[in-house]
Amino acid sequence: RWRGRRRRASIVPRMIAEQGATAPVDVWVGLGANLGEREEALRSALQRMAEWPGTRLIAVSALYASAPVDAGGPDYLNAVAHLQTTLAPLDVLQRLQAIEQGAGRERPYRNAPRTLDLDVLLYGSEVLSTPTLTVPHPRMNERAFVLLPLADLAPGLVSQAALDAVADQRITRLPLAWVADLL
Repeated sequence: RWRGRRRRASIVPRMIAEQGATAPVDVWVGLGANLGEREEALRSALQRMAEWPGTRLIAVSALYASAPVDAGGPDYLNAVAHLQTTLAPLDVLQRLQAIEQGAGRERPYRNAPRTLDLDVLLYGSEVLSTPTLTVPHPRMNERAFVLLPLADLAPGLVSQAALDAVADQRITRLPLAWVADLL
């Protein structure tokens, strides 16, 4: 009996990760780039996400400049996008990785500088842990470049304690209306 329960419990997250939603799900995606034409790479990624089937680009945060965390290289430009989609979490991840590859993303070592970095931060209220995707993103609460843009869009998703914990990280909100034409 116990074995049957364990088997079902392990299948449920896999089913959620692989099957699309019947109603649109709120998905929060972190965007970053610190090599090449950073702003253009982020804009292009947003345009590509908005073209996915069953997906709508709802909002995009302000643009932030931040120092690399646990890495060297030039400053990043960062933002967070709010999507609504019927795509499954793993499908979202695969599509984000395809956009990264199209932008010339290479992964020579952990935290290497990047032409484009796209992360699924939240997929509705789901908690998933697969070999390729963990949601909520496992390090999002350690990074000002995720929390500040996310708080721009959805203050209820970011606690003051989480913001206080990253207050020592160098980050600057940029005064650009950088994606008004995409929404």
